[in-house]
Amino acid sequence: MKIPKRLEPLLEDGLIDDVIRQLMSGKEATVYVVRCGDEVRCAKIYKEANNRSFRQSVDYTEGRKVKNSRQGRAMAKGSKFGRESQEAAWQSAEVDALYRLANAGVRVPEPFNFYEGVLLMELVTDAQGNAAPRLSDVEFSAEDAHIHHASLLKEVVRMLCAGIVHGDLSEFNILMSEEGPVIIDLPQAVDASSNNHASNMLERDVANLRDYFGRFAPELLTTQYGKEIWALYAHGNLTLETELTGRFKQNTKAVDLKSVMREIDDTKKAEEARLLRLAESKLT
Repeated sequence: MKIPKRLEPLLEDGLIDDVIRQLMSGKEATVYVVRCGDEVRCAKIYKEANNRSFRQSVDYTEGRKVKNSRQGRAMAKGSKFGRESQEAAWQSAEVDALYRLANAGVRVPEPFNFYEGVLLMELVTDAQGNAAPRLSDVEFSAEDAHIHHASLLKEVVRMLCAGIVHGDLSEFNILMSEEGPVIIDLPQAVDASSNNHASNMLERDVANLRDYFGRFAPELLTTQYGKEIWALYAHGNLTLETELTGRFKQNTKAVDLKSVMREIDDTKKAEEARLLRLAESKLT
């Protein structure tokens, strides 16, 4: 096949030896199957910002660090350099998340290299050695639906314990490998502690899993794992050993507004008294 121009530098530098075929083309990237020595891997080529349909939302980029203040100012102004920097940051976010999650033991493709805007990583395969299908293309029995749903919830918890929320998790970015589900597509991953939208994204990710597996096991549709997981995390009680129940009791206790207002008034009076004492001390 004709070698994609973006892969030519990797061939020239010996990072890959051959391009076998195109695997898929999605909203943000095109993925090719490549040969690296005796191993078959995949190369993810990110599309240019104006050639992909997935728009970088501030909901996802909130809390992400930039290399320096100049880069931050340029990104805020939307200059050419700023747009290039924003695009590079968007791409490297997936690379950083993959390495971080792989080190935490999360089932993601193993990353090998990121070079010239191309991510070289493990090719996830099925029992026959073929590229693994997406979860959306697989049918399950009710029993298997429960097994894989529970398995993926553990991965979500493991991700959150590592400080990351996928942000776009669904049956379309999970592969069914020979060993079980593998989570892919992480450029929109967010930092759980610095992004104000992380809780909503976590709950949405878990709801997507619930709704999908609920097609095969309807009893899953009444579970509330997302709210339970985030509540445990927010209170510092979430660990890899936490036993989830799927139940969540919302705190419906009414706020005592009178007590709140009294506390505010007391604080104001204390501050006024402090300022008065300060003024009197200056006069004397």
